[in-house]
Amino acid sequence: MGVNIKPLSDRVVVEPLPAETQTASGLYIPDSAQEKQQKGKVAAVGSGKKDHEMTVKVGDTVLYGKYSGTELKLDGKDYLIMREDDIFAIV
Repeated sequence: MGVNIKPLSDRVVVEPLPAETQTASGLYIPDSAQEKQQKGKVAAVGSGKKDHEMTVKVGDTVLYGKYSGTELKLDGKDYLIMREDDIFAIV
C-alpha cells in the first residue's frame, strides 16, 4: 500500500476497489453498465485538525459517496483524495 503522498489536514487518499463484474445470480455486467465503485481501501491519512482526530487509518475499507473526492493518478494507479467527512462508514 506504500503511497508516496502525504495528505494534509483532514484529507484521506482512497484506492477504489474494482467494480462488480458479476451479479449475485451469476450474470456478467458489461463495462458500459457498471456503476462507479463506492468502496475502497485507505492508502494514506492526513494528520487531522487541531480539534479533530482522524478516525480512519491506513488499510481500512471504507464506503464513500458516489461523487466524493477528487480523482488522481499516481504511479499508474487511480486514487481519490477526499475529506474524512466524505467517508460514510468503515466496513
